[in-house]
Amino acid sequence: MSRFYKIALGVFILLVAFLTYLEAIEPTPINWYPSYSKLDKIPLGSYIFYENWKETNLEHFEEVNIPPFEFLSDSLSITDGSYFFLNNYVSFDEDELNKLLAWVEKGNTAFIASDVFGDNVLDTLNLDTKPYNKKIENQISFIPKTELDLVNPNFKQDGPFEVPHEFSSIYFSKIDTLKTTILGTVRYDDDTLSEPQINFIETEFGDGKIFMHSTPEAFGNYFMLKNNNFKYAENILAYIDQDAPIYWDNYYKTGKAQPTNLLYVIMQNKALKWAYYLMILASLLFIIFEGKRKQRAIPVVKPLKNQSYEYTQTIADLYLEQKKIDELTQKRIQHFKEYIRTDLKLDPDKKQDHFYTILADKSGNSIEFVKELFKNIEAVSNKKATAQDFENISKGIHKFKYANAPKEKI
Repeated sequence: MSRFYKIALGVFILLVAFLTYLEAIEPTPINWYPSYSKLDKIPLGSYIFYENWKETNLEHFEEVNIPPFEFLSDSLSITDGSYFFLNNYVSFDEDELNKLLAWVEKGNTAFIASDVFGDNVLDTLNLDTKPYNKKIENQISFIPKTELDLVNPNFKQDGPFEVPHEFSSIYFSKIDTLKTTILGTVRYDDDTLSEPQINFIETEFGDGKIFMHSTPEAFGNYFMLKNNNFKYAENILAYIDQDAPIYWDNYYKTGKAQPTNLLYVIMQNKALKWAYYLMILASLLFIIFEGKRKQRAIPVVKPLKNQSYEYTQTIADLYLEQKKIDELTQKRIQHFKEYIRTDLKLDPDKKQDHFYTILADKSGNSIEFVKELFKNIEAVSNKKATAQDFENISKGIHKFKYANAPKEKI
């Protein structure tokens, strides 16, 4: 490699290193994604609002991770209380809205904080919303500065609350004055002469109430941490009964965690779940029955035959053939004595006191028979045994061992 190429390569490496360094020290851009998730700590997450509200009301706080229609259909899991929705977009379908309104009508509360509510909700409650635009010489301009305030005079001392960033400018342009109460306003202009617009209302529905707030950013982390803005959320929560169950919606959230596990999706669908169970059951049945039918037969291995008896019989025949009666008799006596030592735990060569009594008791024989047997054994031991002696000794030993044994064993 020439010198020029080496210098060029060095300059290129330094340039890449310098650009990498600049990228590393560059501050991370602020994420303004409208998540409203209880877990997100980004500006438009609801971590601070959620944690503070839950901490002050642990007893009655409950999270809902399923659609409202499914949750409200389960009469065993839900009681009277307040259902809280917070997101940049909350739009119910017709069946779900009817289920929610029927629940509210019984005397419960629904609180919806969102930029978009859905036409069916607005039509049902006779409401309308639109964005605020400022006209400057026949041009429309968005107003970045906004101020939030509450109508209740008890809360006026804490406001107005300034929104420290350019948020949405949605307000209620039309309300049903017979059933709707204005609870909060928003001012979108620097000019104090501009009229405040309606952003927080309460609507009577049956025996219950529906609260609607068109500035969900007011419940985000960014707004809550600025100055004393947290008091705005506190004052709003004063309209909700804190002694009744509070159902926090986790389903209508832009930033909710989406399931990536295929099994989770299957288990959430009733039809897919039962199909999955049926497939597992069918697989198990196939393994049990089909596996048994096609299993290779295992050959039976016969154990080695015990030929000790045949071996003993052969040795005995050998002694008889060679007419070694005396030796065969002595072997018979030795084997008998070993049996007494091993099985009956007595020493036949050391006859202690009550030896015959103990031996007779253990073997189930009479004392007279035991004494007679040992008398014959001692007599044969002191002389050369004959065939008759061998026969007598063998019969006596056999009777001694099997005096009380069942006939099958003998």
